[in-house]
Amino acid sequence: MDKIKEITSGKAKSLYTTENPEYLVMNFRDDTSAFDGKKTAALLGKGSVNNQFNAFIMNHLEEKGIKTHLIKVINNNESLVHKLKMFPIECVIRNTASGSICRRLGTEDGLVFEHPLFEFFLKDDDLGDPLINDEHIIAFGWANKEQINSMKNFTYKVNDILKELFINSGLILVDFKVEFGLHENGDIVLADEFTPDGCRLWDHETMEKMDKDRFRQDLGDVVESYHQVAHRLGMNIKLD
Repeated sequence: MDKIKEITSGKAKSLYTTENPEYLVMNFRDDTSAFDGKKTAALLGKGSVNNQFNAFIMNHLEEKGIKTHLIKVINNNESLVHKLKMFPIECVIRNTASGSICRRLGTEDGLVFEHPLFEFFLKDDDLGDPLINDEHIIAFGWANKEQINSMKNFTYKVNDILKELFINSGLILVDFKVEFGLHENGDIVLADEFTPDGCRLWDHETMEKMDKDRFRQDLGDVVESYHQVAHRLGMNIKLD
């Protein structure tokens, strides 16, 4: 399905309208950024691997009963998705402490939580995506209580499904963020993406970081690491 008009352009993806008003084209670019856009680069092939990685994960979640916005992969860098009314919220689950929670709370990096820790963040780059809670969400009208509970329940279920998927491939799912949108039929649907850009994945044996922390911390071989993760999951990434 042909793209018509770009309607949003984020840090690493762009969305385009199509001739069908219910569908959008999601284009994964090679751009990458960290630290609220203070560090940026173009990493050749990242858009392609992320598009195909995302489709693999979304299809796996669909098979396990999680509704997603993905319709189909169009080409190496693009997918067709349902148009949704997005909640301006990020849902984060942490199985192990790393990243911002360690800076916020002085927590030991690598501390394994007895139970997954759930957090909400407001999607606002200018404000640095601040931590929020249920009462903030309701007070500002970003979602109602039923929608909040649904997003939490879906995120926990995604965690259960993907922890098993990754550990069976020798990887630890440290943490991740997901976003949800409202379909015109009223369903709450998993949207945006699930790629190594938006989660932390460590090798189960060596604790080597296989995600975007390689870019944040100048560990090198970012795209190659993404390919390695995809290979462990049994994916056949098509190259440009």
